[in-house]
Amino acid sequence: MKIVVLPGDGIGPETMAATTQILRTISDLFGLGLDLVHDMAGHDSLKLHGATVTEALLEKVKSADGLLLGPMATYDFKDESKGEINPSKYFRKELDLYANIRPARTYKGMKARLGEFDLVVVRENTEGFYADRNIESGSSEMLITPDVVVSLRRITRKCCERIARSAFNLAMSRNRHVSIVHKANVLKIGDGMFIDICRDVAREFPEVKVDDFIVDAMMAHVVRAPQRFDVIVTTNMFGDILSDLTAELSGSLGLGGSLNAGDRYAMGQAAHGSAPDIAGKDIANPFSVILSAAMLLNWHGQKNNKAEFLSAGKAIFDGVAHAIEAGEATKDVGGKLGTKETGAALARRLSNL
Repeated sequence: MKIVVLPGDGIGPETMAATTQILRTISDLFGLGLDLVHDMAGHDSLKLHGATVTEALLEKVKSADGLLLGPMATYDFKDESKGEINPSKYFRKELDLYANIRPARTYKGMKARLGEFDLVVVRENTEGFYADRNIESGSSEMLITPDVVVSLRRITRKCCERIARSAFNLAMSRNRHVSIVHKANVLKIGDGMFIDICRDVAREFPEVKVDDFIVDAMMAHVVRAPQRFDVIVTTNMFGDILSDLTAELSGSLGLGGSLNAGDRYAMGQAAHGSAPDIAGKDIANPFSVILSAAMLLNWHGQKNNKAEFLSAGKAIFDGVAHAIEAGEATKDVGGKLGTKETGAALARRLSNL
């Protein structure tokens, strides 16, 4: 499996160094033959190439089996005419990565403020209220007058169907429960269609329990009793907010693994930002990127029916859980180690398998 590795900005190089150490260890252990191809995006690419991402990089990614994207300084990139392109948005759009899969779970060794839970947010990734990705060219947010802004949302049958099917397929491998999150009481046409299509897809999965929640009520339910939920499926912006909330409820955004997947390509991506204020201090939690890498291995294993990749992904998930329980982690999740030593400790733990 060839993986293009883009460390990113801020804490990205530190957390990605720990992640590539884990990938090399797990590759040797399970005979995966991983080929890690290092390149750049973000500020380093902007300085060298005049753009945060390039077409040459896109072609390199398309010829590989997966992409691993470190945290990017997205807020810094405001003017695409100057090459300041959001790398995450760019790859999601160019590779049609329509499903953002964001697990959130509690771990032994950390205080579970709301009790133990294990859920996944499945977020549509390519349309919705995101002005930079729901029209062919330009932005769907318009300044009508100096005092009036109009923002358009796109909802399509195709995108609703494929994100719903992603959620129900995932639920079949878990606890067979899908919760649809929407705002159909206000967005009656768009979210009404989203619910209807999710319900249509649900008929193909009679074993799966289905319910639905208005998004503001869902926030209250999740912070009160997250263990009620298994797989949550929703539109782009609602999913963005909800997945950050559920990751934080698990104990830290540093535990938020994330996979952006389409029919042909997939990108493991840190669920958090570049955190420039702590860059270079050896305190950043590398587990978000490490868990994202494990999700990428799982995706490749499922897509190509390769059991060794599924076993490798599971080993990383289990290894992270055992490391947290043993306190072999960074301070934000109850440990006492730095970024580098956290990666080294996990590598040793996996080597002992």
